[in-house]
Amino acid sequence: MKSRFLLLSSIVLSSFLSVNSIAQHRLSDNKEHISPLTREYIYPTRIVWSEGDVLQAQNLLNEGDGQANLTNTHSVILKNTGKATSSILVDFGKELNGSVEIVTGMWAGNAARNIRIRMGESVSEAMSDIGEKGATNDHAMRDFTMKLPWLGKNQTGESGFRFARIDFLDADAELHLRELRAIATYRDIPYLGTFKSSDERLNKIWDVGAYTVHVNMQDFLWDGIKRDRLVWVGDLHPEVSTINAVFGYNEVVPKSLDLARDATPLPGWMSGISTYSMWWIIIHYDWYMQHGNLAYLEEQKPYLQNLVKQIISKIDGNKESMDGTRFLDWPSSEDPLAIHAGLQSMTILSLEKAALISEFLKDEETKKLCEETVLNLRKHLPEHNQSKQAAALLSLSDMMDPMQAYNEVLSVGGAKNFSTFYGYYMLQAMAKAGKYDEAMQIISTYWGAMLDLGATTFWEDFNMEWLPNATRIDEPVPAGKVDIHGDFGAYCYVGHRHSLSHGWASGPTAWLSEHVLGVQLAEPGGTKYRIKPNLGHLDFVEGTFPTKFGVIEIKHSKNANGKVISKIKAPRGIKIVK
Repeated sequence: MKSRFLLLSSIVLSSFLSVNSIAQHRLSDNKEHISPLTREYIYPTRIVWSEGDVLQAQNLLNEGDGQANLTNTHSVILKNTGKATSSILVDFGKELNGSVEIVTGMWAGNAARNIRIRMGESVSEAMSDIGEKGATNDHAMRDFTMKLPWLGKNQTGESGFRFARIDFLDADAELHLRELRAIATYRDIPYLGTFKSSDERLNKIWDVGAYTVHVNMQDFLWDGIKRDRLVWVGDLHPEVSTINAVFGYNEVVPKSLDLARDATPLPGWMSGISTYSMWWIIIHYDWYMQHGNLAYLEEQKPYLQNLVKQIISKIDGNKESMDGTRFLDWPSSEDPLAIHAGLQSMTILSLEKAALISEFLKDEETKKLCEETVLNLRKHLPEHNQSKQAAALLSLSDMMDPMQAYNEVLSVGGAKNFSTFYGYYMLQAMAKAGKYDEAMQIISTYWGAMLDLGATTFWEDFNMEWLPNATRIDEPVPAGKVDIHGDFGAYCYVGHRHSLSHGWASGPTAWLSEHVLGVQLAEPGGTKYRIKPNLGHLDFVEGTFPTKFGVIEIKHSKNANGKVISKIKAPRGIKIVK
């Protein structure tokens, strides 16, 4: 009897180990399907507004455990009498990508309850109906009805939002809410790069730019977490610059670049836009310079060779004549002269970078083709038409003297006619003219204005003319005041469709690390850096910069005579050129 028991135990144990081994094997076979994202519960920080019969609303601010239970204390009660509805609007304190989860308590009977939920990047968006001032459900559902179980929980799909409004819809009924929380989805990665100076406003702008890109680093690198939740290659360039300055290497970049390549067989243009295919080349150059992965660069060679030929085929004499959508950024999109100047410059910049990539890849034929074409293109100088976008690109492509670009165009009106996307290149052109302090003032004025309006991430677009009489995005809009979200915007971002978390607006973060902290690559591969600070009005600046061997630690401070004293500590394997 004993031997039979031991035999049975051995069989059961053997079967368990076999099943466990299979499970482990299956997991290891599917590692590529394991999400790189993590989830974090975010509780409301304040009640913004309520209407109707809402009892004990402050209980929604309490952190819970996400579990329904038979103790019905600490609930929030929404009570409807007749057909009147009760509603509540909460603020989660910051923009996030994720869903809303609602945990319920007990009410009389056990019938499900019906609610309407509206998520918004601003209070005004969360209070709006579909179609009102451009409010939509494009790309992510943010306005819909759903059922809540008795003594259970339910959650929405994902969107980009900061605010959520709940309307209880059932007549003559009660809804008991134990918890209302956001489930934020993001990559749990350290901020390796840092920036701190004597100007707290600049510090905050650096942080918000870094966070704007971070929330858009989802499965792929998106343009915006509410809209469009897509990989737009032009948007990627400022985003990748920020990633290099803040996070260092992250697989989301090559993953997104490869998606754009594979989704765009030639002779197509990425996203249908010729400049976006050009940005793909420039990003690959920047990525190799920072990380030095030659094997990855080799994978791009066949596509790059044919893309270069395609770009060159669209040149008429010594002028670009690109087909597809002729686009720089939205504010310049109705100025054909500026677009031509920008496209001429972008063609030069992309082919110059393609020549350098070809040199890395020992592809002399493509390198020669690029260099000869660039020499030809430089024989034609387009008009900038007083466009800051065009003047910036003309300066960066060495088609216009940097000081001339600054004096004649970039400095006119200060932050007027800046844009969130091409503002990065305007700042780069100002740096090329040596106007570092003036650029910091623009950053403080233009990007800082969004912070003054309650932003926790930077926006798809912003115009200084929107400011007079504007209400902050974290407040209801009173009568007679301007709705900064709903009343403005143009093209594809009218009113509430406007994205208030757009990665292309993060340029100041990368710019401050490069030009004020002063970290610039000195040679390809990410092992040699030049440190050249430009403090302007600042008393000090300190921070870190990520490399493949660890972070460079930097501190610059002015002594009593105004001379900048620098302390730099680099990890082994990194060479610093002062």
